[in-house]
Amino acid sequence: MTHLGQGVYFMRSADETWEVDEEVGGLLQVLFEDGDISGGLWKPGDQDSVEANLLPARETVVVLQGTVRIEIEDGPTLDLVAGDLASLPQGATTNWHPSRDFIKVWLSS
Repeated sequence: MTHLGQGVYFMRSADETWEVDEEVGGLLQVLFEDGDISGGLWKPGDQDSVEANLLPARETVVVLQGTVRIEIEDGPTLDLVAGDLASLPQGATTNWHPSRDFIKVWLSS
């Protein structure tokens, strides 16, 4: 990630290093963190699912590649494919079941 100044951030995903996501597992790249808002890329790495993930903020996702089933406790189940978008509320408890090739863009606010 490169901060170009004046709040402009740039990342070429193919050139960036994936880091371990300490919160939920998997791998991520952070594009920006600006106060309560952040965004980047996430993929599952070697794990098959992310269970009982409590969302600390609203999370909006765009599926870039692969598929994912998101089970929302006391809510709907989403089956997303590449090109789909979803926005999940703060405080939702979710179970994610991504395909091995799954990559998402995430925005947290």
